[in-house]
Amino acid sequence: MDLLNTLVDKGLRRETPTRGEALAVLATSDDDLLDVVAAAGKVRRHWFGRRVKLNYLVNLKSGLCPEDCSYCSQRLGSKADILKYTWLKPDQASQAAAAGLAGGAKRVCLVASGRGPTDRDVDRVSETIKAIKDQNEGVEVCACLGLLSDGQAERLREAGADAYNHNLNTSESTYGDITTTHTYADRVGTVRKAHAAGLSACSGLIAGMGESDEDLVDVVFSLRELDPDSVPVNFLIPFEGTPLAKEWNLTPQRCLRILAMTRFVCPDVEVRIAGGREVHLRTMQPLALHLANSIFLGDYLTSEGQAGKADLEMIADAGFEVEGTGEVTLPEHRAGGGCGSHEGGGVCGPAAADTCGSAPEEPRTDLVAVRRRGAGTDLAPNA
Repeated sequence: MDLLNTLVDKGLRRETPTRGEALAVLATSDDDLLDVVAAAGKVRRHWFGRRVKLNYLVNLKSGLCPEDCSYCSQRLGSKADILKYTWLKPDQASQAAAAGLAGGAKRVCLVASGRGPTDRDVDRVSETIKAIKDQNEGVEVCACLGLLSDGQAERLREAGADAYNHNLNTSESTYGDITTTHTYADRVGTVRKAHAAGLSACSGLIAGMGESDEDLVDVVFSLRELDPDSVPVNFLIPFEGTPLAKEWNLTPQRCLRILAMTRFVCPDVEVRIAGGREVHLRTMQPLALHLANSIFLGDYLTSEGQAGKADLEMIADAGFEVEGTGEVTLPEHRAGGGCGSHEGGGVCGPAAADTCGSAPEEPRTDLVAVRRRGAGTDLAPNA
């Protein structure tokens, strides 16, 4: 297929696909799906070999968020039966992180619900970062605390944070349909604050919220401008008790196209399969490793993931290897940081979902398991 050959050539040169090429990939049929995966896999292996980076989430503060993000089980007014607790103490968070690191994770992602941190919250997280790094040499720490005020990114960097996550989630034109308590521009501003402070920026999307392919392509190019080092691709988990509980728009094939598109548009950037892979990719998860070079190990913020042991077995069985703490994730030309490192047109960003191919299946609510273990509980974590 000429389209795929063109996209492989562009990916190896870090050149940007056109908008038409992006949409064309998403319009490929199920009959062509393995060709799409194979082509995007060539780009993935060129920049990242067969390494898979493992990341581990620690939910520092769960539920009771004042924001109204429609996709989130922790949102204002959510009736989802999730764990709710206030800030973990540094030693509790460090203990939770240790489980993921023992399972092979290289990066710990510290997440807290809320609009954004107070200065006291930044102090708490700073103490937690120190506790984790004192006990685990070489660990990467990413913070995800919401909207940042001036000076907070710098304080997190001084405390030892390596990265900051803040997703754009959807296009600017449809953002108001998803969230009303803050703006798309607020999110862009926080990613820029992280960049300016010297933190590695992590920003991506949520697919499956009812958005159009054009909306998702818009997000691709918005993320290209922000130039994050890591792009997490989340697949909506339709929690009962949230406004998007009935949005079951994804098939495994569509998810693979989204990831393939992400790789073509973002050839030399860490593409991470984030929340929802077990729910929507299901038995096709191993194929997704040919597209993404990073996953979350174990559970997510409020939902349970695949068993950590099963994640490791899946990686090995698919012919990949876990990335070690001594290995640099990003290619050499990006290893110093994100902003401005895409000379020649390489881009970052998530990709659009197609409107062709398999139709959405019946809702698989049985696959949405609320997290009842790990941080905030007395039960052992999944790692």
